[in-house]
Amino acid sequence: MTDSRVPCRRRFLVCEPRHFAVQYAINPWMHPDTLVDVDLAHEQWQALISAYRTHGHDVDTLEPVPGLPDMVFAANSAVVVDGRVFGSLFHAPERRPESTHYDTWFQAAGYDVHRPRSVCEGEGDLVWTGRYMLAGTGFRTTREAHREVQEFFGHPVISLTLVDPYFYHLDTALFVLDAGREGNIVYYPEAFSTGSREVLARLYPDAVLATRDDAMAFGLNSVSDGRNVFIAPRAEALASRLSDHGYVPVPVDLSEFQKAGGGIKCCTQEIRS
Repeated sequence: MTDSRVPCRRRFLVCEPRHFAVQYAINPWMHPDTLVDVDLAHEQWQALISAYRTHGHDVDTLEPVPGLPDMVFAANSAVVVDGRVFGSLFHAPERRPESTHYDTWFQAAGYDVHRPRSVCEGEGDLVWTGRYMLAGTGFRTTREAHREVQEFFGHPVISLTLVDPYFYHLDTALFVLDAGREGNIVYYPEAFSTGSREVLARLYPDAVLATRDDAMAFGLNSVSDGRNVFIAPRAEALASRLSDHGYVPVPVDLSEFQKAGGGIKCCTQEIRS
């Protein structure tokens, strides 16, 4: 079955963790007294970039800014579909200055950037499936932003309510395996409200379901190109299930970033142009 899976070349935007640290607490994973090994974090981040390029993907890099330790989590900066950029308005005041630097990069690259009026944290809570936008709410991005996203892109937006603070962003509880009409997803059901679980079960009856252990290992904060799945190495059970479905797990250890509640997808903004 693996041979039937065809990877799709992707373009990613990332930001070097030169100033990465845990300086404040805005999710349950973060504790300001946690020490970050910056050298190890940089090695892990470089391993992710190398893995992307080895598998044929294009990677652009944004220059980090002192005083913005979470700027490495590029996914939160925007969501890009069909070359249109919907920017971010962070919930936490500490992160709001990041948006300006990402907006500037996109504008210099020739993109117009829509500035949201409501709190919206980019691909952290907005997951493009190729047919519609799955949109998380409950801890960060607001339902008002969901409506704004639908008006901007003109694609249906399906709101999903997150209920477990450890999975404060949608991209910690769900990721897309294959984009398009026949695409599929992976998700951790207990991260969602009862109604949202029912919606996901109807939309994706053949979805790969993850356990809490998978989710707590940041196995849902993964990136798939349709064949290769870049995944946290501790999510061993999920990796095994993905293999059974014909995907190729590519373990990449970003354990230093988990100290801030981030992982592979958090560090990866996809540019769909």
